[in-house]
Amino acid sequence: MSSPPGERTPATTTDPTPDPTPDPTPGSTPDPTDPTAGSPEPDPAHVQGPDDRHDAGSHDGELLLTRLNRHGFRLVQLADAVLVTLAVLVPMWLRYGFDFPTYVTWRYVVSFALAVALVVTTTYFSGLYEREPRLGAPSVLPRAARAVGAGVALFLATEALAIGTLRVVYGIMVERAFPFPVPNLVAFALLAPLALVANRRLVHRNRQRREGPPRLLLVGDEHEVAQARTHLAAVPEQVVVVGTLDDPAHLCSEVARLDATDVALLSPAWLQRTRAEDLAALEDAEITALQRVTAVETMYGLQRIREVGGLPFVLLRGHAVPRSRRRFKRLFDLVLLVPIGLVALPVLAITGLYLLAVDGRPVLYSQPRVGAGGRPFTLVKFRTMRTDAELATGAVLSSGQDDPRVLPGAGWLRATRLDELPQLWNIARGEMSLVGPRPERPELTAAFEREIQGYARRHELPPGLTGLAQIHGRYHTDAEYKLGYDLQYLVNWSPVLDLEILLRTLWVVLARRV
Repeated sequence: MSSPPGERTPATTTDPTPDPTPDPTPGSTPDPTDPTAGSPEPDPAHVQGPDDRHDAGSHDGELLLTRLNRHGFRLVQLADAVLVTLAVLVPMWLRYGFDFPTYVTWRYVVSFALAVALVVTTTYFSGLYEREPRLGAPSVLPRAARAVGAGVALFLATEALAIGTLRVVYGIMVERAFPFPVPNLVAFALLAPLALVANRRLVHRNRQRREGPPRLLLVGDEHEVAQARTHLAAVPEQVVVVGTLDDPAHLCSEVARLDATDVALLSPAWLQRTRAEDLAALEDAEITALQRVTAVETMYGLQRIREVGGLPFVLLRGHAVPRSRRRFKRLFDLVLLVPIGLVALPVLAITGLYLLAVDGRPVLYSQPRVGAGGRPFTLVKFRTMRTDAELATGAVLSSGQDDPRVLPGAGWLRATRLDELPQLWNIARGEMSLVGPRPERPELTAAFEREIQGYARRHELPPGLTGLAQIHGRYHTDAEYKLGYDLQYLVNWSPVLDLEILLRTLWVVLARRV
């Protein structure tokens, strides 16, 4: 079959004796100074990650660490806990020696353990245990300071809550629930960020010694590549260029063949020609992807620029939400679900009785939907349509409150979104979130993914009871427009944004806006 016009066809050979060093991918050029240039090409469907680069005879300890890494545990967390503990104890020893005043030793142990645990937890949720790209990595100190500040604030809040509980509930008058001298707490808040930074410096040096400098694949035309080489040649200890590529269609296979650890797209035009699936595959393999930016992009407010050899880059992510933030979001959901569930229980009961009187059984309606990672789950909601609503048409989107399939007397439930309240059960089970992209049916999702590029990325987080698209859009808002809201939510997620969306959802409910 001939290739479409303008598409290059990879070179083929009919020689029955294949060359042991196959030709590189069309449009690519290995770096002649790279010692692995011309090595046999691996499976192009597989992009190597760091774990693939270990020797086949790895020790059991290394394999254990690899498994722990997959579940989010890093050895650096243990080292952080030790150093942060020292940031507590050293000022205490310098001030008091080994005989701490006023309180018994076990109370100090509990207090210091709580402070360390809170700081390590806020450090985790700040993303400081995610694998950090080495090229153009931002400064750790500001993020470490914010994480420690949040941990100290939580410690003080816990102290205040404990004192209030002991005084009001138990009538025990105490001055301190968790003793921690104020000057020492201030010293801890200053020393702990420095300890986190020092630990990451050691980790970076060890990684650099173990893996060598980053192996960079340049993607661009001849002029762009030459310009980039000139700049990068000034920092040979920071990066090694292993090859170039002028056809992003072969990006993953070329990364695997050259064993590259980093990819640099040298102009915005190359990003448009690069598939989102390829960027996701690179990120899954822990391959860093960077996009060089020009004055045009920065002029319109682009932030968080990284510098590599004097060239400005931004980090490209195939996945918008790292693992630590997904877990933080789940914890945030569970904290909010308790008060929301208590308020919702009587509303659920009254609404169920109302529907039973209006149309009889069944009151609840279950339906397969697509959840996080594209995995299906069973969504529960109040039934507001006839039982034969889709018997003749199959799966179709609702047209809103005027949909003829809606039960008489049930339109207001859809307008106020009360029909969605049973999904609190899905949220408790972890299948949904309070806020996120609304879940769609598998048939509709498959059609949207064929028609709308990047639609699958909305499945990076669990679907939500409400979302950014729901407070800005309507039932009939086009799916592609809703996707824009969903992706904005993924990129900008924070607990504050969730609270804002929940509060604005109340206005949508009260205004009965569809």
